[in-house]
Amino acid sequence: MTPDQYCQDRTAKSGSSFYYSFLFLEPRRRQAITALYAFCREVDDVVDECPDAELARAKLNWWRGEVGALYQGRASHPVTQALTGSLKSFHLPQEQLLEIIDGMEMDLDQARYADFKSLHLYCYRVASVVGLLTAEIFGYKDRQTLKYAHDLGLAFQLTNIIRDVGEDARRGRVYLPQDELARFGISDADLQQSRYGDNFSRLMAFQVERAQQLYQQAFAQLPAADRKAQRAGLIMAAIYRATLDEIVRDNYRVLDQRISLPPLRKLWLAGKTWITA
Repeated sequence: MTPDQYCQDRTAKSGSSFYYSFLFLEPRRRQAITALYAFCREVDDVVDECPDAELARAKLNWWRGEVGALYQGRASHPVTQALTGSLKSFHLPQEQLLEIIDGMEMDLDQARYADFKSLHLYCYRVASVVGLLTAEIFGYKDRQTLKYAHDLGLAFQLTNIIRDVGEDARRGRVYLPQDELARFGISDADLQQSRYGDNFSRLMAFQVERAQQLYQQAFAQLPAADRKAQRAGLIMAAIYRATLDEIVRDNYRVLDQRISLPPLRKLWLAGKTWITA
């Protein structure tokens, strides 16, 4: 199996909405974004699938070394080998790949966030940085597009947090800010034990509204000159926002199930957005 095949399989098997946006890219950009996504999956899975925190930390440190090796032309893992060619074609700063790893490591050190300000750093590292890297791969003429990519990444991560509230709580992680839980009268135990009610619905409506505002803020910052180049990101946004709509339609039933769109609907949204964006 070649490095590119490894990344392709890693991406396809994930079932992620991002996969559908990659389908429409030209081969060079599709290869690069697939390798970047596979990198994110690898380091994320270190934390999610390794029950021993110290072993997970050691594995993340290995990945830091592997990123260093990538930029020295000595990549050994299929994912970093697949990324090697992208370094010649796109501006992918080493420090940003390392920042993604730093974000994943935060899950080993912190399972609660006092307020949205403290959550923001985590979201920046695991999502906004990815947005900035994808913007480089998709291409842009106006640096204003980087502000769009930053905010879109943040909106994506907030959508993930909303969608995965119950699943995360059962893993012992609560990303919803503690001060907002208190404001709406919700405890960590309510999330872990899937207790629904009016207070929970109001809390989630507040979270969805903030995410939607960030999508609008991101779109407002995308220059017209770069809209066509950034269509793959707009496909992701269409799928993620449709997922938010489904969550609202299902009255925020995110504690005991994971709401997602069927593959055919994702593909339809991807094609529609590619044509109309």
